[in-house]
Amino acid sequence: MHISLTTELESRIKAKVESGLYNNASEVIREALRFMDTHEDWIHQVKLALLRDQLKIGTNQLDSGEGIAIESKAMLDSLFDDIKG
Repeated sequence: MHISLTTELESRIKAKVESGLYNNASEVIREALRFMDTHEDWIHQVKLALLRDQLKIGTNQLDSGEGIAIESKAMLDSLFDDIKG
């Protein structure tokens, strides 16, 4: 595999190796990829938590009678148009 890096990224990798925390550039890249995976998982969990919060708000509104009955496609289209602004 061949990877092209900017001069800045190459310098950053070399600095990590020179710091003694990593034995070579491959270790730095592997660690960066693991971090990226962890970060993506964290972002997914945050989005999921926000969605759950929004669903909870919606179910609470429905439970308290604040819901809107949609009885036709036209009503649904109108609701989506209102949401879009």
